[in-house]
Amino acid sequence: MRCSTYCTCATYEITQLFQFLQTSGAVLLFRDIVHIQPKDEKGIKRDIFYFSYGTVVFWGFTKEEELKILSSVKLFEKDSLEKYELDELAFTYGSRMGLKEDRILLHKKDHLVKLSISYALVQSVKLTVFEIAIDRTIENSKQIPKNLAEKGTISLSRKQTSKKIGYLYLERNYINLHSDILDTPEFFWDHAELEPFYRRVVHYLDVNKRAELLNRRLNLLHELYEIMGNELNHRHSSRLEWTIIILILIEIILAVSRDLI
Repeated sequence: MRCSTYCTCATYEITQLFQFLQTSGAVLLFRDIVHIQPKDEKGIKRDIFYFSYGTVVFWGFTKEEELKILSSVKLFEKDSLEKYELDELAFTYGSRMGLKEDRILLHKKDHLVKLSISYALVQSVKLTVFEIAIDRTIENSKQIPKNLAEKGTISLSRKQTSKKIGYLYLERNYINLHSDILDTPEFFWDHAELEPFYRRVVHYLDVNKRAELLNRRLNLLHELYEIMGNELNHRHSSRLEWTIIILILIEIILAVSRDLI
């Protein structure tokens, strides 16, 4: 069976989404997560978990069904992505929990077990969104260090430099503001017995290593931000110095002109 994780936006309006989904059947609310169990054509329950930070995990649906459902809740998205991010795995049931070759083995049909695993899945897909954003920003800014090395200055106008600084600041702050989703969820304070399932999937998906790499890339963005800020300050200081020099020259010329007269 199919287990898929989508990131479609920065956040979901989770309260409004919860109210909307109540019209389609029994809905549960776990902190900042909405859980619903639609039945398939055979009457078998399947699971959907909507996370407030713009992600959804489907257990047992086809891709066509998933896209249709995502379209139905699009009104509750904030800061929608131009293109959704998707991770796909398979799952089945067995005697014990396991994870191998992109296949999750569940030891029982328990929605809380699926929720504990879903936490790791959404952290992974959200990390992918962050990684893509940082890679794009670094790619767009890679000429800055090169220009400094070759010319000793940034070959951008003052306005272009200010806009680039603003873009770097927004991108870095966006990731910093949402990076708390990479922490161990508070859900496991009340369900400590489920945390090993979460930890196992986190390890399999390299979430911790990728988060460390993400932080190093964020530090690189911070350095770029500081370089451009210093360059802008230097240009401003140089302009002030030249303005003062010109004013002094004008004053000298006027003084000499008065003496000659």
